[in-house]
Amino acid sequence: MPQIELTAGTVEYEDTGGPGPVVVLLHGLVHDATVWREVTARLAPDHRVIAPTLPYGSHRIALRPDVPLSPDSVIDLIGELLDRLDLHEVTLVESDCGRAQTVAVRHPARLARLVLISCEAFDNYPPGVPGKLIALACRIPGGVSLLARILGLKPLRRLPVGIGALTRRPVPDAVVDGWLRPLRTDPAVRHDFRRYNLAVRKDELLRAAEGLRSFDRPALVVWAADDLMMPVEHGRRLAELLPRGRYVEIADARTLVAEDQPERLAAELRAFVAEPA
Repeated sequence: MPQIELTAGTVEYEDTGGPGPVVVLLHGLVHDATVWREVTARLAPDHRVIAPTLPYGSHRIALRPDVPLSPDSVIDLIGELLDRLDLHEVTLVESDCGRAQTVAVRHPARLARLVLISCEAFDNYPPGVPGKLIALACRIPGGVSLLARILGLKPLRRLPVGIGALTRRPVPDAVVDGWLRPLRTDPAVRHDFRRYNLAVRKDELLRAAEGLRSFDRPALVVWAADDLMMPVEHGRRLAELLPRGRYVEIADARTLVAEDQPERLAAELRAFVAEPA
């Protein structure tokens, strides 16, 4: 997997290459770029797909401990990644986490389109029971290590307080094992995860939502009809406040639409990218 050295440290990313339209895929907490594997495979023949693994607990290379790590610094990291790879006319896609909303407000120069998929928004931050458990674990000494061990227990993976809240269908064990391994085995990654979550500001996404009112490029909001963590009305509100926003709801899916309905999601992305900007 390619790596790039950024101000905050080394970031791994997938890059399908090719001359097609550029699609950058951003994931959420406690998973990595592999959450997009089915979508990437469907877009790669005629798109250049780039999927970084962000410092959300499933990253295999810890960031520099002397550089602050917070939602704000991840937003800057994403902007720096776009600049360093010299990407133009990007379709920026996010799932689960809400950082792309602020990237679109603060670093719009390289973006042509924005796609928000069942993600944190407004005051739903941290979202749902799993989000609040993560926030609590990060405040307790040893809490992150305990959380990683609990999530790693296969009989518990479908419970609604863990990965079961994110998907209607089981994620392959090999994929989940890969997501959890860094948190379970690397103290430096656990430190990254903890300092990121301790820096969360409750008003961040409310401010981002106000900023999105001035994002004047095409935007697509895709929401899972059965989402347990991200209220469907938040998806509709995001589409309404974006000047060129459009809303699509996907049935039989929860937050990680890329896991539950990759074919439908890839088709929506393909059609959106093909529309005139």
